Amino acid sequence: MPSKQTKADGFNQSGQPWYYSEAVKEHFFNPKNLLKHGEEAGFKADGMGRVGSPACGDEMVLWVKIDPKTDKIKECKWQTFGCASAIAATSMLSVMVIEKGGMKIEDALRIRPQDIMKRLGGLPERKVHCSVLGDKALRAAINDYFHKSGQHDRVVSDGGKIIDEQLKITDRDIEQAVLDGARTLEDIQKKLKTGIINKEAIPEIEQLLRFYCEKYYGA
Repeated sequence: MPSKQTKADGFNQSGQPWYYSEAVKEHFFNPKNLLKHGEEAGFKADGMGRVGSPACGDEMVLWVKIDPKTDKIKECKWQTFGCASAIAATSMLSVMVIEKGGMKIEDALRIRPQDIMKRLGGLPERKVHCSVLGDKALRAAINDYFHKSGQHDRVVSDGGKIIDEQLKITDRDIEQAVLDGARTLEDIQKKLKTGIINKEAIPEIEQLLRFYCEKYYGA
């Protein structure tokens, strides 16, 4: 049964009041597994994922610790620049992946926004996009873990065009690296390791680097 709905402050574009469930309110006012700013260095994560951009809206950063023996997520921390719905959705996601001893990676990769919203008791229609950030950040963090642990064959491309077949690096990975501050080929290689072994990928990497730098920064 969905949680009891509670009227939130404000109205939608149709003049109707928005409604938030008790679960949404709980995870917004008392977020679970939130990593406080300044504590990032002290949390030794196995993988980190960042999606979105504060320049154009919500941004999400999510860290995971994974037990390599069981392939389960043992800890999940996060930070977000976003609204109440984004905070609540990510808080709930962080609970879902570590409850009952931790979720196996293959199961965590199957989590979709609908699963998060179901646990929250629903979200207002115009806020559904907020639940998308969390699962995208989780997949990015898991992919980061796969890269760092040498499990390149397990990387999930998430529909992007593969630029480096050996490491399964996509154009979306290059785009995100630029959003994270990469400005040179060396920056890209330091973050993604791409183009070091497979040098044939370098021309396309450099082309994408120029494209995304101009797209986002005009340079």
